[in-house]
Amino acid sequence: MKALNMLVITLLLVIIASSCTNKKDQMDKDLKAFIAKYDSTVQPLMKESGLAYWNASLSGKAEDWKKSEDLNIELTRIFSNKEDFAVLKKIKESNSINDELLKRQLEVLYNSYLSNQVDTTLLNDVIKMQTAIEQKYSNFRAEVNGKQLSDNDIEEVLKTSVKSDELQKAWEGHKAIGPVVAEDIRNLVKKRNEIAKQLGFGNYHEMSLKLSEQDPAEISKIFDELDNLTRDAFAGLKDEIDTYLAKRNNLKKEELMPWHYQNRFFQEAPEIYSVELDKYYKGQNIEKITTEYYKSIGLDITDMIAKSDLYEKPGKNQHAYCIDIDNLGDVRVLCNIKPNYNWMGTMMHEFGHANYDKYIDQSLPFSLRNPAHTFTTEAIAMFFGRMASNPQFLLDMKLTNEADSKAIAEESFKVLRLEQLTFSRWAQVMYRFEKNLYENPDQDLNTLWWDLVEKYQMIKRPQGRNQPDWASKIHIATSPCYYHNYLLGELLASQLNHYITATVLKSDNFRQSYFGNAEVGKYLTDNIFKPGAKWNWNEMIEKATGEKLTAKYYAEQFVK
Repeated sequence: MKALNMLVITLLLVIIASSCTNKKDQMDKDLKAFIAKYDSTVQPLMKESGLAYWNASLSGKAEDWKKSEDLNIELTRIFSNKEDFAVLKKIKESNSINDELLKRQLEVLYNSYLSNQVDTTLLNDVIKMQTAIEQKYSNFRAEVNGKQLSDNDIEEVLKTSVKSDELQKAWEGHKAIGPVVAEDIRNLVKKRNEIAKQLGFGNYHEMSLKLSEQDPAEISKIFDELDNLTRDAFAGLKDEIDTYLAKRNNLKKEELMPWHYQNRFFQEAPEIYSVELDKYYKGQNIEKITTEYYKSIGLDITDMIAKSDLYEKPGKNQHAYCIDIDNLGDVRVLCNIKPNYNWMGTMMHEFGHANYDKYIDQSLPFSLRNPAHTFTTEAIAMFFGRMASNPQFLLDMKLTNEADSKAIAEESFKVLRLEQLTFSRWAQVMYRFEKNLYENPDQDLNTLWWDLVEKYQMIKRPQGRNQPDWASKIHIATSPCYYHNYLLGELLASQLNHYITATVLKSDNFRQSYFGNAEVGKYLTDNIFKPGAKWNWNEMIEKATGEKLTAKYYAEQFVK
């Protein structure tokens, strides 16, 4: 009898094991079928959508923006398909996918579909609202003394003028976009929140972080840590800034206003040191410098340059971005180049993004041919964008001589440090404003904005001003809940700078430009670019640098 019982138990175990194997095989088969259908549908539509957005950015025409909007709606319709999501959900909840590459695709696809599992009318409303707002930004030009000025023009006035009245008019002229779009943005935020709440999240900000594999509590913790790390150092630098600007504008420190800080948002550092970085780029071919630098480290960008649009045109988007049209190598950059330090940094930044996209392993599944995270591609962009103020870069690119390079070395690093800490404090404003915005879009946003500006950037609000100045920052409307990734990118850029210098090049010179070191391009290609989204972002960082993301190298480089 005992032997019979054992036989029965063995047979049951065999049946159960066989059932599990059959279930696993079926789930594998279902997922592979789903992916095949997804790829054949999404790939061509994504390419068409990317091209439409690119064309709209260049022309600014209503019909081009309408085409981009329609294609976005069509893409969203795919991700909002409830039957398809049910298939993904069933496979995910079965916990039966063991193949690592299949499992990763399932994670990425599940999150992409989850964010769209709401009423398609609501999703379409969001797309239409965002497109309409973006079109308003694209077509807006500040009007100052009867003249229409581009963003470049406004920046030039803020940077060069010492007349307070002229500065104020230029600054206020730019802020005039705020009342044009503010209520539209507030309504858009509410629509986005509706989507998040239908999906079981508290608000859209929380949803955005979680679906991009970030823990909101952990991100807030990092920002609090960085606030504590940078506050005193920035306060000291801010006093230097105020001393310089007060003297420059013939004012007392307490008379300084937001328009005196040489930038529309004080997100970039004012020029307070004797080194004038603009002079090194005046009359230079920024496009050629960018191409030659990347070639020297083994990264060829000539194909991407040929497809890009780099100079100002009427109606064209005035900002800068990189776009991967098809996840198959059609990578382009939009810029509005002027031969100055700012645009040199921007070109290096955007083609950092471009190299990341170009060199992702094309043999990866389509859904994984993206950066590990948005902030990891920002890290690469920032890693290279920092070169514009690097005296070794200036020397290597034959923009100065050795004696001058040595003479400006310390001042140039001061510029970079000031830029980093200035941006760090600005990012605090953006992160905390968006977090509060989505938690309560009906609050007094004008006051909230200036409360945060005063606390983190340490500049005072104009007396009696009650305008939606927050709405003049395009990212709030068109790149929601994204800005914190810029600061995370800076942390990773410093981590990569330390690792590449110490481990790849075996050097203790953490201020080099890497020019001529093809092994740097190879390291980045093999360890950062090629893996794409094959791994979670922190797993990728640990594989590439031996550590998970840490703030210690940023602090070592810029705070201590």
